[in-house]
Amino acid sequence: MKNLYAKRMSTIPKSFIREILEVTENPEVISFAGGLPNPRFFPVEEIAVASSDVLAGADISALQYSTTEGYQPLREYIAQRYRDKKKLDISADEILITNGSQQGLDLIGKVFIGKDDRVVIEKPAYLGAIQAFAVYEPLFCPVPLLEDGIDIDQLKNVLGEHRIKLFHTVINFQNPSGISYSQYKRQELAKVFELHDAIVVEDDPYGELRFAGIAPQSMWSLLGGRVVLLGSFSKTIAPGLRLGWICAGREIMDKLVVAKQASDLHSNSLCQRIVYQYLMSNNVDRHIETIITAYKKQRDVMVAAIEEDFPAEVRFTRPEGGMFLWVTLPERLSALELFEHAVKEKVAFVPGTPFFVDGDGRNNMRLNFSNSDQDRIWEGIRRLGRIMKNLMADG
Repeated sequence: MKNLYAKRMSTIPKSFIREILEVTENPEVISFAGGLPNPRFFPVEEIAVASSDVLAGADISALQYSTTEGYQPLREYIAQRYRDKKKLDISADEILITNGSQQGLDLIGKVFIGKDDRVVIEKPAYLGAIQAFAVYEPLFCPVPLLEDGIDIDQLKNVLGEHRIKLFHTVINFQNPSGISYSQYKRQELAKVFELHDAIVVEDDPYGELRFAGIAPQSMWSLLGGRVVLLGSFSKTIAPGLRLGWICAGREIMDKLVVAKQASDLHSNSLCQRIVYQYLMSNNVDRHIETIITAYKKQRDVMVAAIEEDFPAEVRFTRPEGGMFLWVTLPERLSALELFEHAVKEKVAFVPGTPFFVDGDGRNNMRLNFSNSDQDRIWEGIRRLGRIMKNLMADG
């Protein structure tokens, strides 16, 4: 059957993270691997009540086919929250409900990317974006991340040498690095893209999970209709709901709606009603504050454990929010070799290579701090530190 498959299937990378999650199914394994919210904070009872309220209502349209754009009251809620929280001029008509923000990436790829079109991604890049866009066979142009965001000089060089279709960025608490773009870097980025006919994809699933610092401006407020903004309920309510959204100007939105109609007609209308009912009946800001407080403690514990147990030569990011931090090992250490030893010690993480399209990342690793309690973080980091020191001594 191998001659029956589309050629593009050979260009799509497997999700390394999904592959190694099999390892982490063992409850004895301390996992820093998955990009998982902490299930302790899923609002189970509140969602149960919201579900009952929706199904007990007289409106049977919750179980019927619905509009592609999504449930209007939910879209109005999202738009109003952008106006209230971020002062963004976004209307409900500029919002499309999707099956998680991952589907948003696929729809963007479907609308904008053709074979051999050039796409700028961060280095390291979000693995889900690499996978989603790879289906459409682009030529990736990775540009390194610095401590405050993308390397603007290298970005200018890429834009000067090539015709770029779009640029994808996880601008707040980037996955995998945990880096957030500074206000200065966002302003410089806007100046660059004002001079180039390309779309900026502002992928922001973690933006509400800030536990330190002040939130800079959204790229939407700086570039307006040149930006496609992605959001999600996965990190603030629950990922199993599979509800996210795309914000885009009217012209782009028309194309995205057609692309979504070809994919699935519309996202789960029952779940949309349940989420809306939950939002109307509960204080979501208080819920998010609970998550933020816990994640900050877990980040602080992981940072303290790394400082205590990792070799002094190891460097790492100190994110102001989100779910991840990024570790750079000494050159003589391989993250993949470390992973092989760590699994035997019942600890898992993600080696850096899958987040690069050019083979880099050999001595990098991503650690997730959101889905472990504090004791397991201390113990897992202690084991990793011991393995690192043994490998360095042997080398």
